[in-house]
Amino acid sequence: MQMGRDLCFCLAITGLCIGLASGDQWNILNLAKTHVGGGRSTTTPTTASLRNYCESWRINVELNNIRAFDVVPEECIDHIGKYMTSSQYKADSERAIEESALYLSSFCTFVGDGKDAWIFDVDDTLLSNLPYFKKHTTLVEEFTTSEILGEKLNATTFEGWMRERKAPALEHTLNLYHEIRGKGLKIFLISSRKEPLRDATVDNLIKVGYHGWKGLILRDLEAEYQEVQSYKAKARKQLVEEGYRIWGIIGDQWSSFDGFPAAKRTFKLPNSMYYVS
Repeated sequence: MQMGRDLCFCLAITGLCIGLASGDQWNILNLAKTHVGGGRSTTTPTTASLRNYCESWRINVELNNIRAFDVVPEECIDHIGKYMTSSQYKADSERAIEESALYLSSFCTFVGDGKDAWIFDVDDTLLSNLPYFKKHTTLVEEFTTSEILGEKLNATTFEGWMRERKAPALEHTLNLYHEIRGKGLKIFLISSRKEPLRDATVDNLIKVGYHGWKGLILRDLEAEYQEVQSYKAKARKQLVEEGYRIWGIIGDQWSSFDGFPAAKRTFKLPNSMYYVS
């Protein structure tokens, strides 16, 4: 079963959706015809207006105002690619982790009975998939245009990348992970990866410095037919029924947080490349 059946999990860096063939589709680059008096004149959007539009699109993805998108607008591929490899992306991620650490040290009073827990997502939270996306671009150094422009994520090649066990750690998350472990919390990893990827996932995590988690929850055959949001909420429900108190969740997708039971606090890392629902 293809991963894409259950996930609205598509390359945001891959440009136009396959069905984007109609000239009637709105595109900021086509915003060229305006009425002046009784006639029609042609105007071209400035570089600044395009940049503002793409940054606004990115921000609204992060705010969860734009949901379930197939791919980013074609005109924003370059902008999103540059952001995800920029110092700004690193700074934004580090700020989210710093806020998590502040909450952890200043606002949490743990019981210390072995039932205080924290949840992490895996992909683009603990492990970075940027090398995979870079590999599938024509300009690897600049991370701009995709070779498979207009196509959804290839589940076969993406799972192949996961099996290679080459995803690097997100350093700021790795540091927080061990800080949380040091406070005696039980760490659970709830991922949308499939169960057959368990060995590869465990090996990759250990290789880059993660260890000591209490549980790694992956999608079994039954869960593959559920929306990711429902699957993760069900996993949290099971933990709560076992007596765990979920103090926090860190993830890069809103589907890691939505539904009940909820954590006391959630912290989202930036990711405008794809959407998982």
